[in-house]
Amino acid sequence: MIKAEINEIKRLFTPSNCSITRICGCYVDGEKNKKTTFKEAFLSLPEEEIFKYFDLLRKNLSGTVGKNLLNMEFTTEMEAEGSGHSFLMRLRETKLKDDALVDEFYDRIINTYEFVGNYLILLIHDAYDVPGKTTDGLTMDDASDTVFEYIMCCICPVALSKPGLSYHAETNEFHDRIRDWVVNMPDAGFLFPAFNDRCTDIHSILYYNKDSEEPHSELAEQILGCTLPLSAGGQKETFQAIIEETLGEECDYEIIKNIHENLTEMIEEHKEIPESLTIDKKEVKTLLEKSGVEEEKLMEFDKLYDATVGEKQSLLVNNVANTRTFEVKTPDVVVKVNPERADLVNTMTVDGKRCLVIEISDHVEVNGINVRMHTEQ
Repeated sequence: MIKAEINEIKRLFTPSNCSITRICGCYVDGEKNKKTTFKEAFLSLPEEEIFKYFDLLRKNLSGTVGKNLLNMEFTTEMEAEGSGHSFLMRLRETKLKDDALVDEFYDRIINTYEFVGNYLILLIHDAYDVPGKTTDGLTMDDASDTVFEYIMCCICPVALSKPGLSYHAETNEFHDRIRDWVVNMPDAGFLFPAFNDRCTDIHSILYYNKDSEEPHSELAEQILGCTLPLSAGGQKETFQAIIEETLGEECDYEIIKNIHENLTEMIEEHKEIPESLTIDKKEVKTLLEKSGVEEEKLMEFDKLYDATVGEKQSLLVNNVANTRTFEVKTPDVVVKVNPERADLVNTMTVDGKRCLVIEISDHVEVNGINVRMHTEQ
C-alpha cells in the first residue's frame, strides 16, 4: 500500500465516514491472563468512546512506509489450509461474529506476543464502499462499484497513569490523584487484506510496528505466517556492510561520495511517484558500477548480496540513503554538509598530509559569530 491508500483508510476513522460494523477486545494482564473480553456493534458505543477508538485505529496506520508500516506478501505456500493466512480469511469471512474463532485469535496472540506488562487486543471489522475516481483524481461518492472488507488488529499497552496532584472542584482542594489503567497507543498491529490499487488484495497485508527496529517479528512469523523484511536500520547497516566488503581496503572517499550523489539523484527523480523507491540486487550492482567501483571488485558481489540481503529481496532507497545530511567523521572532527552539496567537500594532499578541503562562501559563522575569511595570496 502506498501513503495515499493508507490515508484513505485512515479517513474512515471519523464520525462522518465510519462504516465499522464490529469491535472486539481482550484485556490481558502481565501474567498472560485474560482479565476481560468484549464485543460490540461499533456505532452503538458512546460517542466519547468512539473518538478514543478512532485515535487508536488511526495511529495503527501511522508512520513511514518501509519503517513503521511494512507491506508483506503471502506466497502460495503461506496460503495453505491451516496457515496464518487461512485463519485471517476465516476471521474476515465471519465478520468477527464467531466467538470461538475470535477467542482462538486472542489465544494465539497471548501465546506469541513478547511484551512485559498489561495490554489490550483490539479487533475491528469494516466493509468500506470504495468510491470511484475520475481520471483526474476526483472522488465520485455515488459511483462505487467495489467493497473493501477488512479486519484490523491493534495491540495496545495498558499502563498506570502517572502519579500527581489533582484539583477537586467539590472541595476546592488539591489531593493525590487516583491512578488508573490507561490504554496507550498501539505497539503493533496489522490491516488485512491490503488495500492495494484501491482494491482488495488478499495476498498482501500491511503490518504496523511502533518501534521500527524492534518490530515484534514473532507476531509476523507465528501469527501471520510472514517473514518480516530487514528493519530500516538493518537495511542501512547491511547496505553499508556490502559496500565496505565489496571495496575492501580500496573504500575510496570519492566513490562513497559518488554513491551518495547517485542515490540522491534517484530520490529526486522519483519524488513525484507515489510508490516507494526500491533497489534490487541488479540495481545495487549498477549503482556501484556507476559510482566508480571497478568490475573486478564486483566479481563476488552477487554471492555477498544473497548472503546478507537475500537473492530476491530489495532495499528501500530512503532506508539506505541519508537524505538529511552528508557526514564526514574522523576521531576529532565531524563535518556535516547539505546532502545536495556534497560536491563542496573534497580530498587533497597538503604538505604530504591527506586533508578534507571544504569550499566556503562569503558567509561563515563560528560558534554563531560572523567571521571574515582572509584569502592568502
